[in-house]
Amino acid sequence: MAQEASGPIVLGQSCALSGPSAQLGTQFSQGAKLYFDQLNAQGGIGRRMVELRTLDDGYEPERCVANTQKFLADEVMALFGYLGTPTSMAALPLLQKAQVPLIAPLTGGAGLRDPKLAQTVFNLRASYADETALMVKQLVSLGLKKIAVFYQNDAYGQSGLDGVTQALQGHGLKPVGTATVERNSQDVSKAVKTLVPLGADVVVQVGTYAASAAFVRAARQAGYGGQFYNVSFVGTSALAQALGKEAEGVVVTQVVPSPYKTSHPLAREFQAALQKGAAALQPNYSSMEGYLAARVVAEALKSASAGGRLQRAGLVAALDALNGQQVAGFPIAFRPQAGKPRFVELSMLTGDGKVRV
Repeated sequence: MAQEASGPIVLGQSCALSGPSAQLGTQFSQGAKLYFDQLNAQGGIGRRMVELRTLDDGYEPERCVANTQKFLADEVMALFGYLGTPTSMAALPLLQKAQVPLIAPLTGGAGLRDPKLAQTVFNLRASYADETALMVKQLVSLGLKKIAVFYQNDAYGQSGLDGVTQALQGHGLKPVGTATVERNSQDVSKAVKTLVPLGADVVVQVGTYAASAAFVRAARQAGYGGQFYNVSFVGTSALAQALGKEAEGVVVTQVVPSPYKTSHPLAREFQAALQKGAAALQPNYSSMEGYLAARVVAEALKSASAGGRLQRAGLVAALDALNGQQVAGFPIAFRPQAGKPRFVELSMLTGDGKVRV
């Protein structure tokens, strides 16, 4: 399939722009748009503009499916930056049937990393298994072995729970307890009653920022004195904002370098782009991940367009060729590579809204 050779190159994005995960979707989308706007100002891809069409799904699978059907009917070139495991998994059968690639979904879910999906889903970020493995390694090395898990009751939460359980098994351990929260809910009272009496050293949270913040507050009020570790999907700046001073000491794993430092080429490039074109956009992990995702897609589009007419098959081949390369100093690992772990690092929130790495 090829879009009109002279028209825009259209990418379809379904993500949460409303509801309890809205901040995450909005930030990622703004970061991507920042890059595409600057790319288009320089003539786009071979004088064709890149158009990012974003539809709100409220982090609800049924709405994501409806959005995907619309994108496929509109014959978009690719799907991009879908937000969440349950939503992306719901859309997966549609894009497999249509043979349309999904690039850089904002999820570390295991279901999207099946080797059979190698030509369909191009995962830029590390998996939840990668993130939880780093958490457990760090905690066990500190002698913190009583680990409980608070997780969202769906494919996202299950993926995170599986990651923690698997990592603990490697040390002859298992979670001391687990409890759930429903998607798009902040009702954590039952989970607090289940987990706080266990006296865990750490509660690993696999949720969204609203539910995770509610759990931290309620658990502390109930007398819990241990630590809280979160996977990156929580949304770092959103969680810090939701918790205010209570964010002090809360840990979040990150799948992109710190956007606040200038030690990494990607962060330097992102900060320069912000200064040039988006005074209202604040640097944060989610917007920089969106910027990186757009940057990677643009590299693949340029390569796929070099030989003439841009087609989906050429875009997939160009993405394949990026595997093992670096873009703005960030290692691209759409598929696992022996001896080359995906980028993950730990960060800690402070009570004044900052992030320490």
